[in-house]
Amino acid sequence: MKTITWKKLALLTVALSVTTSWANAQKVEVSAGGDLVSSYIWRGQYLGGVSIQPGASLSAGGFSLTAWGSVGFSVLDTKEFDFTIGYSAGGFSVALTDYWFTTSGDDANYFNYGAHSTAHIFEATVGYDFGPAAIAWNTNFSGSDYRADGDRAYSTYLEASAPFKLGGLDLKAEVGMTPWEGLYSNKFNIVNIGVTAGKEIRVTESFVIPAFTKITFNPYEEKCYFVFGVSL
Repeated sequence: MKTITWKKLALLTVALSVTTSWANAQKVEVSAGGDLVSSYIWRGQYLGGVSIQPGASLSAGGFSLTAWGSVGFSVLDTKEFDFTIGYSAGGFSVALTDYWFTTSGDDANYFNYGAHSTAHIFEATVGYDFGPAAIAWNTNFSGSDYRADGDRAYSTYLEASAPFKLGGLDLKAEVGMTPWEGLYSNKFNIVNIGVTAGKEIRVTESFVIPAFTKITFNPYEEKCYFVFGVSL
């Protein structure tokens, strides 16, 4: 028993030493902030009205850990808390996200990970930013993501986006689709066509508030949304 204990202690010491050395060698960046939006629209879907959406991230050496949430002013709005761990190098990026969604009336225990009772959804993302444009493939691989027949849906969202400037504004256009039945549609469909415009609102000579507007069309649901938000 003593031999096993000492081996475990030695391995733990080595792991801590390597982790500490890596952390000391990296430039660690920490950021925190939040958005106030007139509506919570995500991938062409309406998830709530006026919402506060805080976020915080820790990054070093290409790795990142992000926490993000959303809470609406109405009890009927989606309440959300997500964790994402990611890695990027050059234009390439990969990530794993744990989404936790709940709405009023849901018996959604955060620590419930039951296959058919959890409010968590786990997603894998692979993307590449070419500069003029970027693409990302997102697929749910576990959690609360099932078809009506009870089979896992593997709901997938593929998006292409491109930033551009027009009239002195920074804009971004995006098109999102789903290749099969799942969370976003009952078959292959375009579910999101959006344009975002960003602008700084100057309050004083030294204080500005980043603001944005976004128009979103969902051809599958035949819906259109217009959102205004500020970042703090």
